[in-house]
Amino acid sequence: MSTTRTARPARRRTPTRTLERRLLGSATLVAGMDEVGRGALAGPVSVGVAVVAPTTPTRAPRGLADSKLLGAGAREALVDPVRRWCVGTAVGHAEPAEIDALGIIRGLRLAGRRALASLAGAGLVPEVVILDGIHDWLSEPAQGDLLGLVDPQVHVPGTGAPVPVPVVRTEVKADATCSVVAAASVLAKVERDSRMQTLAEGFPQYGWSENKGYASREHQAALREHGPCELHRRSWRLPGLLPEEA
Repeated sequence: MSTTRTARPARRRTPTRTLERRLLGSATLVAGMDEVGRGALAGPVSVGVAVVAPTTPTRAPRGLADSKLLGAGAREALVDPVRRWCVGTAVGHAEPAEIDALGIIRGLRLAGRRALASLAGAGLVPEVVILDGIHDWLSEPAQGDLLGLVDPQVHVPGTGAPVPVPVVRTEVKADATCSVVAAASVLAKVERDSRMQTLAEGFPQYGWSENKGYASREHQAALREHGPCELHRRSWRLPGLLPEEA
């Protein structure tokens, strides 16, 4: 007699404070940073930043995880606990026209620096920031000037001073393994989703309330029927874009 075993669902990995607490051994403020919307066809790319200090409570908010692993209700319920847990938080955005003009990586850098500028305006300047992945998109590349690529300047509100950019530490899967990066991912996701819900009211034909600007089947069908609007990233290969616009 044979039996069939049902595969158990993979356990969701709980992020820890190991890395951030190690970095706090030599830094006063450590930030986690994560992006949302890099692959969308419409709307902004958004970068969340969360800051912890040696005085930050040992326990991160219950249920904190990479935002991609959480439902909308769970993410929204975490926003206030995350803000209370951190010493500072912010979300920065780069708009579709800026992404078209700069490219997505420089758009990410612009959004991230806007988030850092908001923190600096409140007197918070982290010495280290943890980025998810292996690519440091926050620091301006040394060869940028040689290629004639100059990033827009981002200043600290009320001062005119350029935003201070911390030392960057890249970490693979940091949004799933590091509490402060998971916190940043939740904040970015909730704020961007809220913005897309609002933008959907003016452009209901694209279904942004559901797809949040990503390339769902319904969104692509709407692009073929109606063509893109001013909130689409026209530098991308969009369904419905006329050949002369490509």
